[in-house]
Amino acid sequence: MKLNEIGQFAVQLLTEFGLKLVGAILLWIIAQRLIDFAIKLIRRAFRSQNVEPTLINYLLNIISVTLRIVLIVAILGFFGVETTSFAALLAAAGVAIGAAWGGLLANFAAGAFLIVFRPFKVGDFISAAGVTGTVTEIGLFTSSINTLDNILTIVANNKIFSDNIQNYSANPYRRVDLLAQLHHDVNHNDAIARLKAKISTIPNVLRDPAPDVEIITFNLAGPVLAVRPYCNNDHYWQVYFDTNKAIKETFGEAGYPVPEQRYSVSSLSSNGIEPIIPASNIG
Repeated sequence: MKLNEIGQFAVQLLTEFGLKLVGAILLWIIAQRLIDFAIKLIRRAFRSQNVEPTLINYLLNIISVTLRIVLIVAILGFFGVETTSFAALLAAAGVAIGAAWGGLLANFAAGAFLIVFRPFKVGDFISAAGVTGTVTEIGLFTSSINTLDNILTIVANNKIFSDNIQNYSANPYRRVDLLAQLHHDVNHNDAIARLKAKISTIPNVLRDPAPDVEIITFNLAGPVLAVRPYCNNDHYWQVYFDTNKAIKETFGEAGYPVPEQRYSVSSLSSNGIEPIIPASNIG
């Protein structure tokens, strides 16, 4: 009789456990599909609002992980597991992981701020964290920058966000800064007029604002001109090199003498009088 009762009790327990297991599996499958459906709806809503794609991925990953954790806790509660202790365990694990992976979490947070505040976007030419180049990707923890010498550089987001960021693509144009050395005997007004006319013919140089050509300083060789055309960032290096060529060609066509440094050499005579020696041209 006791064996029959034990057998009936075991069958009852197995039946209840089996039903709960089947119910848990069904709950997992249905909930997973509902979560995937909800994620698709949220993604579609974000895209309709023209939200940055990288920010969408950030938010959807967070929502997806959170919903699945809630689902696991609910299934454990369905089996009678004390979920409050499980939640405390998750919180403790989160603190431990946060302490161990503080750098990764800082990079993750910095990446989120980069997406929200948008100091730059994919395709922009920037200088940040000591790296200058074109942004190819803004990831969860790192960003990829393709440098001028075509080297893909992976930079931690926290390093970028904590440093100064220069975005060369943010404004419609930028200035090219070059110098042109003149000889002492050259009429600077003539040189300025010739350079302005020549630079204005260079492709992709903007007319508004017009190129700046002015005396910026003097040295032993003569006046130094600041030559500053303006162009779109995409044409920077083409305008840079063409302007250098224009300076060389303009001065050559005008027949300007080659700049030479001039200085005076003097010494004291035996009677203490300093003789004046004519300036000598050093090539």
